[in-house]
Amino acid sequence: MKVNPLLIIVGNECIKANALSCGECIQVGAKCGWCTDTEFLKQGEPTSARCDELESLRKRGCDAARIENPHGSQKILKNKAVTNRKKGAEKLRPEDITQIQPQKLSLNLRSGEPQNIKLKFKRAEDYPIDLYYLMDLSYSMKDDLENVKNLGTSLMKEMSKITSDFRIGFGSFVEKTVMPYISTTPAKLLNPCTVDQNCTSPFSYKNVLKLTSNGQQFNILVGNQQISGNLDSPEGGFDAIMQVAVCGEHIGWRNVTRLLVFSTDAGFHFAGDGKLGGIVLPNDGKCHLENNMYSMSHYYDYPSIAHLVQKLSENNIQTIFAVTEEFQPVYKELKNLIPKSAVGTLSANSSNVINLIVDAYNSLSSEVILENSKLPEGVTITYQSHCKNGVVNEGESGRKCSNISIGDEVSFNINITAQGCPKQDKPESIKIKPLGFTEEVEILLSFICECECHKHGIENSDMCHNGNGTFECGACRCNKGRVGRQCECRKDEVSTEDLDKNCRKDNGTDICSNNGECVCGTCECKKRDNPEERYSGKFCECDNFNCDRSNNKLCGGHGRCECRVCICDANYTGSACDCSLDASTCLASNKQICNGRGICECGTCRCTDPKFQGPTCEICPTCPGVCTEHKSCVQCRAFGTGEKKDTCERDCSYFNLIKVKDRDKLPQPVQAFPLMHCKERDANDCWFYYTYAVNNTEKEVHVVETLECPAGPDIIPIVAGVVTGIVLIGLALLLIWKLLMIIHDRREFAKFEKEKMNAKWDTGENPIYKSAVTTVINPKYEGK
Repeated sequence: MKVNPLLIIVGNECIKANALSCGECIQVGAKCGWCTDTEFLKQGEPTSARCDELESLRKRGCDAARIENPHGSQKILKNKAVTNRKKGAEKLRPEDITQIQPQKLSLNLRSGEPQNIKLKFKRAEDYPIDLYYLMDLSYSMKDDLENVKNLGTSLMKEMSKITSDFRIGFGSFVEKTVMPYISTTPAKLLNPCTVDQNCTSPFSYKNVLKLTSNGQQFNILVGNQQISGNLDSPEGGFDAIMQVAVCGEHIGWRNVTRLLVFSTDAGFHFAGDGKLGGIVLPNDGKCHLENNMYSMSHYYDYPSIAHLVQKLSENNIQTIFAVTEEFQPVYKELKNLIPKSAVGTLSANSSNVINLIVDAYNSLSSEVILENSKLPEGVTITYQSHCKNGVVNEGESGRKCSNISIGDEVSFNINITAQGCPKQDKPESIKIKPLGFTEEVEILLSFICECECHKHGIENSDMCHNGNGTFECGACRCNKGRVGRQCECRKDEVSTEDLDKNCRKDNGTDICSNNGECVCGTCECKKRDNPEERYSGKFCECDNFNCDRSNNKLCGGHGRCECRVCICDANYTGSACDCSLDASTCLASNKQICNGRGICECGTCRCTDPKFQGPTCEICPTCPGVCTEHKSCVQCRAFGTGEKKDTCERDCSYFNLIKVKDRDKLPQPVQAFPLMHCKERDANDCWFYYTYAVNNTEKEVHVVETLECPAGPDIIPIVAGVVTGIVLIGLALLLIWKLLMIIHDRREFAKFEKEKMNAKWDTGENPIYKSAVTTVINPKYEGK
């Protein structure tokens, strides 16, 4: 039997698991089921044969009601609708605003079966914002401080266009207060700047103003700040960011949109740089503010970028890096490592800081990115986002949607799949939240690790050899140290010579016919890679895949193989079930069996009249009229002409057409099958030649590809002959006329001559004639 290789691979998942209980079976995969029917197993099949693909179990005779195949489920525990709120409406507390739905679910997971949940996210209008301005107060930022002093009221006014609930805070940083970052001489500790400059003592981080809605207070406190100084170019900003992130009570963060504006004109120190000052302890990520000052900068190293990412994410803080043009490339690389962060170009004196903050906020808030907490072992999660304008993203891009405006709603399809059961066998939970938002979705996970029938198991059952196991789900689950289908053996007596004798057929040498193992004196047959193929029998001497085949199909596809013998379906017989007893396939068009000219054998006609052939002995290639019968179809298929040229495809596709160049290439009659040579004439008096033959059941027509037409008159010679004839006749007539004229002229001349001779002329002189010659004699001529 031909089996799809892909099905074999999937089927192997259940077969190869060798599951000895229903619980083990259902943990293999979602397609695996367990048959609880006590009579299901055949002789020689092990207990693990109860675990198979659902379709395979049904084919093997397990009733659907006896198949254990539990499915996962889900339940929504908290499903508060997203807030539909307009600006200017009744003011809500931050905790009363909902942007993601649902908020809590429970999932019951079956191994290999994904559970799909749908999350809805909608950006609420007039959502509260907390903004903390963290500024570098090293000496190079002196002119920037002057512009920031009026930032409070100006930023309040600008942000009121976005939200009616806005709070602002301020903090500053310089550097760790140890060498070589600052000068530790007493004078420099009091004033790190030059003598003519009045600067404050250096510090690591100072929380100047807790978040407040009083913009004027911001202006006053920031106006009192003084510039400080340090020695090296990179600053200790990472220490400050860490304290702002983890000291929520000191900063005053609410569960609203949290923005951290980090303003500097220099680079940054990070983990490892503290060794220059003899600081080797890694940053502990905890709050160490005393009197609003970071007190452990000399004790803990700078935090790493990964550590910062973790704390910023945990505390839902979105970072805006406001840096000068010179350090744009550095902070853009940093932005790629910190989710939900943005970089803006700060002018030389920070005059554009308000526009920078507003633009960065709009950029950050227009994108939603989902992240999840650490997944339990064996649990996987995939995302698919459905964003604006019908955009669908999958894979890593499925976690986010971009270009979201206030009031827009997007959704996410999330698949959560478990493979197997956790080792602790206890409920787990994961949390999914949009980055930069305080809301989250809590998902409680429980796992289906046992079948329903497990609850009804009978411990120390008599069905398991005197109580040596628990009878559950139709099979025995043996106690420790016991083996066998009924737990009838101890492990230390599994392979003994006495027990092996019971596994040899006819006292032979082969144990279990070399197709199995002897367990407790009983053969347990091997499993095949193909789940459809099985060994069976007391000695594993039988199988269902070594029967005769027909057309490369086991038992011809018309029976089943049992113990290497085909058991044929009704109306089929033969060793390979390849002989049909149905005579309907032998009926000819006249309703006679084989047209009365043959015998029906295994559903096929054997023609007894050698002239006739074909599946029903109706075809006679050499009978009179064959050529005329097929003339129209040959003509339309070979030359596109004839009576059937319009219905050729419908009426004339019953034979294979083969074109040859000339008549010598046409096939000649052979003994193997009859062949008829045909010569037919079309409407244009052209002849075409072809042969018609039936080779087994295939009808073949060989046709000469060119027509043989009578030759037509050659116009040019005819025209040339006519013209030449006319010219020659004209010349001949002209010559005759000339000849006649010559003869006529000669006759006239002869007549003239004759009359001339007969005429008598008068020869006397004319009296008036005077000679034209005058003779003159020279008088001096002497005659010499």
